[in-house]
Parts: sequence; C-alpha cells; structure tokens
Amino acid sequence: MARFDGKVAIVTGGGSGIGAEISRELAAEGASVVVTDINLDAAQSVVDEITAAGGTASAFTQNTAKWEDSEAAVAFATETYGALHLAVNNAGIGAPPQTIGDYDIAAWDRVRAVDLDGVFYGLKFQLPAIVAAGGGAVVNMASVLGSVGIAQNAAYVTSKHALVGLTKVAALEYTAQGVRTNAVGPGFIDTPLVRSSLSADALTALEGEHASRRLGTDKEVAALTLFLLSDAASFISGSYHLVDGGYSAH
Repeated sequence: MARFDGKVAIVTGGGSGIGAEISRELAAEGASVVVTDINLDAAQSVVDEITAAGGTASAFTQNTAKWEDSEAAVAFATETYGALHLAVNNAGIGAPPQTIGDYDIAAWDRVRAVDLDGVFYGLKFQLPAIVAAGGGAVVNMASVLGSVGIAQNAAYVTSKHALVGLTKVAALEYTAQGVRTNAVGPGFIDTPLVRSSLSADALTALEGEHASRRLGTDKEVAALTLFLLSDAASFISGSYHLVDGGYSAH
C-alpha cells in the first residue's frame, strides 16, 4: 500500500520546479492531486505527466494572492475528489535585488501578497476542510531565508520569516483537531531559472556557500515534504525543517 492511497492533496505553484516534483511524487504514491498554478498550461502539463504514469490529478488556475482563488481551489478539490487531506502551500515569488531605502513599494506588496498572504489564504480554507475530512497535514514552503537574512531581498526574507510564525500558529490551533502543519526551508535549489539567471562565476560562488558545495535538487525537497505529510511524521507539528546543504550552518 502506498503512503498516500485514498488521500486528496492540493499543491500550489505546482506547475514547475519544486511544486511539480512534489505533485508527481504524491501522485506516484497514491494521492489524487490538485495541481494549482497561476499558469494553467504549466499545471496541465504536470497533470498530463501524472496521468500518463497512471496517477490521478487535475489542474486548477490559482493566483494565491487572491483569497477567492484559495477558497475555490479547496472547493474544487472536495467537489472533484470528495475531501481534502493534504496541502502544500508552495507558490512563491521573488523580486529584483534592492536595498531597503530604494525598495519599490509595489514589489514589496507583490512579494508579500504571494509569499505570506497567499499562504494565510490557503490555510484559512484548507485547515477546516482537512478537519472535516478527518485530519491530515499541511506543509508550507518557506526557505532557508526564513531563518537567516540576505541583503537586497527584504520582502522575500521578511515574508519567509513570517511564514514560519504563521506555521506555528496553525499547528497550535489545529493539531488537536487532527491537522499537523510544518514548514520546509529549502536552500538554493538547482533549477533552470537559477542557472539561467547566474553567471558561471556567480553560480560557483553560490555553490560554495553551502557546506555540501553544491545546490539542492527538487527531489531532495520533495523527499522531506512527503515525509512531513506522511503518517511517519505523526508527532511532528509546528516545526521548521531546513533542507539547505548546510547553508545556514555558518
């Protein structure tokens, strides 16, 4: 029996990167997965991969910065598959590097709206639905920058720190009702976007900031996320788990 047989999951920002890998692996282990993304074509592409491999999944358009979309995503999951047991609040964005004194207010608002407000909106509708289904688990995708700072990224760092606090509150309020909530803090992950946005020298320098001397992979983040969603993590709630190759150990 697979770990997630009979379970229904939502993965936000599931159209690419870490969210796509989590979606594929949840489906491979038996879950029915609602893959949400602001880009429906990207979400549908992941769903097509899942169904071609014999899994069950549906795509759903979601802008997590709009609370109505979070409500609609949960309604879609429960109407399509009968319940909601698991959620991964993975959608997130960054902004161009800027010092605080020069920080663009619109960029601050945009990052906070997705990276913090969007997770709150997700939890607001996911948690009661999971309670109604008899319990389950939530993982909020924070970042190693939820525990340390980095210059010129005020909105992202602030949002991810706040997300860790929000995770703790959710755990205090809902663990006794059968819903565990945890946060995962990836370090810098090797994605096409990272490689295309950095010079070879900058990439080498970034790799050297990790004790592992390399960047992480989507699969390594997904492995931790699926563990926290599983019954094997039944006594883990309200905590923040790094998968950062030793980046924060300095």
